[in-house]
Amino acid sequence: MTRIEKLQAELSKRDLDAVVLFSESNVRYAGQFAFTDGAVAVARDRALLLTDSRYIEAAQAEARDVEVRLADAKHPLTAQLRDFLSGCKRIAAEEQRLPYADWKRLEEKLETALLPGDEVLSALRAVKDPEEIAALTAAQRIAEQALEEVLPFLRPGVKERDIAAELTYRMMRLGGEGNSFDPITITGANTSKPHGVPGEAVVRPGDFVTMDFGTLVGGYHSDMTRTVAVGYATDEMRRVYDTVLRAQLAGIERMRAGTTGAEVHQAADELITAAGYGGFFGHGFGHSVGLEIHEGPSASPRNTQPLPDGAVVTAEPGIYLPGAFGVRIEDMIHVTAAGPVNLTAAPKELMIL
Repeated sequence: MTRIEKLQAELSKRDLDAVVLFSESNVRYAGQFAFTDGAVAVARDRALLLTDSRYIEAAQAEARDVEVRLADAKHPLTAQLRDFLSGCKRIAAEEQRLPYADWKRLEEKLETALLPGDEVLSALRAVKDPEEIAALTAAQRIAEQALEEVLPFLRPGVKERDIAAELTYRMMRLGGEGNSFDPITITGANTSKPHGVPGEAVVRPGDFVTMDFGTLVGGYHSDMTRTVAVGYATDEMRRVYDTVLRAQLAGIERMRAGTTGAEVHQAADELITAAGYGGFFGHGFGHSVGLEIHEGPSASPRNTQPLPDGAVVTAEPGIYLPGAFGVRIEDMIHVTAAGPVNLTAAPKELMIL
């Protein structure tokens, strides 16, 4: 089943005649072509991709399972959408992504009240197909190779921002399409900040260095975190690291299709609490990744829905001791009915450089 056919089946299931997509990630998912201006419209028996002269040639060569048309001053996008969707009564759009003014303008042009359509795409995108898994894995392998190349660079006197620059440079050289997000490369007491921003702080002997980073392949994001020690690690640093690793493994073990995100989080949280660090793990166990770095479903206390067979969810518990240090370890897990499949191959035992 193609992605367009899956979308059309979802429309039928939800009693919708069509859906109109404008966001870059949803357009890329449906049309399998990346651009920032244009739209994809999918009706039950047809699909259309509209874009301008900057992208039309590439779209005609690369887009799949959709008719491709040029939108310009003579053939405005909204007018073409109106003609293409003629006869469709129940039309959905992206209520959480489309600005209100654009939503109202589209309703006026289509002469119908739009219906919420975000769930149409989120339900499909939550389950990754083999092509998506391959892209996510390829992106992850690039990130891992970059980390391997950067480890010898981690020594006393190196600045946080220089570590970020090295990772970015090496991932690009290895074939990555850019950063999945701004790398988090922090050291010493800054590692107690889950989303610390790399700055002028330098690595010192006895510091932890936390690196949270990723790259893209085919528009799909990788995401990994490793925490390493430089020079030596104290007994407390070793104890915290071991606790985080055991918590991650406990959560991963629960990452099976049908288990709720809350149950996965709870498995890790209970272990961290039993070790005496219950007040120092403040975020969710993980989030889905794909065409966006944060997608649904999540492995968090708020998600009481079962994880679907085929989701890719991060496993990233942490312990953060303010003013002292923090530890986070993160892998990407393919959730299946048969059990979790770890897409991350990098070792995660405590490394002392």
